[in-house]
Amino acid sequence: MNKDSDFLAVLLGLAKPENVEGMRHFGMLGENRLGIAIPELRRLAKEHGKDHEMALKLWASNIPEARILASMIEDPEEVSLYQVEEWVAGFESWDVCDQVCMNLFEKVPSAVGRIPAWAAREEEFVRRTAFSLIACLAWHDKKATDESFIAYFPLIKQAASDERNFVKKAVNWALRNIGKRNPALNQSAITLAEELQRSESRSARWIAADALRELRSDAVQKKVHEKPIP
Repeated sequence: MNKDSDFLAVLLGLAKPENVEGMRHFGMLGENRLGIAIPELRRLAKEHGKDHEMALKLWASNIPEARILASMIEDPEEVSLYQVEEWVAGFESWDVCDQVCMNLFEKVPSAVGRIPAWAAREEEFVRRTAFSLIACLAWHDKKATDESFIAYFPLIKQAASDERNFVKKAVNWALRNIGKRNPALNQSAITLAEELQRSESRSARWIAADALRELRSDAVQKKVHEKPIP
């Protein structure tokens, strides 16, 4: 793809309005949805390559798929703390939040450093960002220490009582992903989940039950014990 072409116009040309209602059914909210699937966005990102200026232009469009694509082509080394905060403030849907965390924020140290502050914020998608980012780090950062994830446990424990759907699901995701890294973290995550199971909070008990079901499963136990020790 010619980088000088109007990339946003190319994206608009791929719109599939017939898919939008189905996306909304799964909680993919936000105005101006185009109905474009993630694999198609990844194809466009691969063809275009990293492009900071275009990423900013796509983000400014306020189109959910354009914002996801922006996170795919953005150069992590070009991202400022101001940009990180601006993008987080613009999250209106779980898929945009999670894709930005997965494609970009996990590679931006200043974003990772904001996890405790975001976890303490009241805005639903800002708080979700903290735990989605923890989940992504637990999934992808092979060099991170066990201690770095244990340090997130107080944040998980505190946010577990948040009854809002998009928060509690991200907290659950973070806990489960930490518990799937290795045997030690699996046991630590199970212990935390058992503590949450005794909470008066319905949300915390749901998080605990779902996490324990997966972390104690034969499939996860086999996987974590087969992993080589770093």
